[in-house]
Amino acid sequence: MSATAVAELAPDDAAQALCRARRDGRRVPSKLVQPHSREAAYAIQDATLAAIGPIGGWKVGATGPGQEPACAPLPAGALVPNAAVLRGSAWHLRGAEAGVAFRLGADLPPRARPYTRDEVGLAIAAVLPAIEVAETRLADWLDADPAALLADLMCHGGLVLGEPGPFDPAWFDLRQVEAVMRFDDQVVAHTVGEHTHPDVGALLVWLANHCVARGAGLKAGQVVTTGSCTGMLFASQGTAVRVEVAGLAPLSVFF
Repeated sequence: MSATAVAELAPDDAAQALCRARRDGRRVPSKLVQPHSREAAYAIQDATLAAIGPIGGWKVGATGPGQEPACAPLPAGALVPNAAVLRGSAWHLRGAEAGVAFRLGADLPPRARPYTRDEVGLAIAAVLPAIEVAETRLADWLDADPAALLADLMCHGGLVLGEPGPFDPAWFDLRQVEAVMRFDDQVVAHTVGEHTHPDVGALLVWLANHCVARGAGLKAGQVVTTGSCTGMLFASQGTAVRVEVAGLAPLSVFF
């Protein structure tokens, strides 16, 4: 039986391999967790979260306007506060992205009709600056099929969350948002409106309805991060990563 067929038939087995990699700080060949479709990748995600703990949030993104979004649930234990120190065998890549996240103040449970932009906006309690830390459980992640990366929670390692601010619907549009990232005192990214899908409101609406179709729904207290304003940059061990998103409090993470 091929590795692809194994992934098609046994998402639980693929999830177990990914969970072992998380626990042991090792990596697995992507062919061992290779799903045949997005639906199969999402099944592996669900099995992974069932094994490692409750969902604390979601990440959602798209490669550009008009492109189909993709998403991944985030383990509650991977959401960490500002100024967190992330060291140890779990941190191989230390990829850092500056972004904007949203905390839900109300549930968006499964229902028959789709959620609208206004309804999603009313469910949001706060906006937060975020640093997503990219990691992978895949040994050959640079050459891995996108479906395998999707199954691996879209290479999620951790989400550093800064001080929350009041939500305003203007935050659904990031076309004018300025972001600065520093490694120690050196500016490594300074962008204005360079988010790959700046209409993050559309991403949140898609996610709300995707989660309904997935049988779960979004829940109050969960945090949704919406992609990168700076692109991903890789930090060396011993680096302090500092981020400023205009209109929000600064935040940092230490490797």
